[in-house]
Amino acid sequence: MTKLKLGPLTEEKPVRITIDLPGRLHRDLIEYAEALGRESGRASTDPKKLIVPMLERFIASDRGFSAARRGSKQPGKPV
Repeated sequence: MTKLKLGPLTEEKPVRITIDLPGRLHRDLIEYAEALGRESGRASTDPKKLIVPMLERFIASDRGFSAARRGSKQPGKPV
């Protein structure tokens, strides 16, 4: 079985935002939620709950963003 990049989902106090997704992306989220459910041996996850961990993982793995973030935190530079 393929190892998915997303692991168990955690709960945290949410901040509400509203977005419009293309239909294709929504279908992909539904399919991913089903695959995650199969991989974890649990019922399918609500596709909306995948968006935050996916964005977190994307940001955490973006080396360019990490470098820019480190650069903006150097002494003498405004944050």
